[in-house]
Amino acid sequence: MSFKAILKTVWFLALLFVMLYVGMNNLEPINFNFPIAGTTAKNSLHASAALIFFGVFAIGVFAGMALHTGGGGRKKAGKD
Repeated sequence: MSFKAILKTVWFLALLFVMLYVGMNNLEPINFNFPIAGTTAKNSLHASAALIFFGVFAIGVFAGMALHTGGGGRKKAGKD
């Protein structure tokens, strides 16, 4: 296992710890408005802060994964 992979794993676990910490300390329900998305333009979401934070974090993780693993690159010409 490379040092870079270990560093990425430690960084990801630190982010998960922050998410857990925020979730443990923000249990009150909040109103979440994000009018650009269109879904919450008229009616806001009413849920616990921890659940909304987790949703935003999960969307960020999936977006980062999609950008990182993108594909579509050139194939290297190799010997057959």
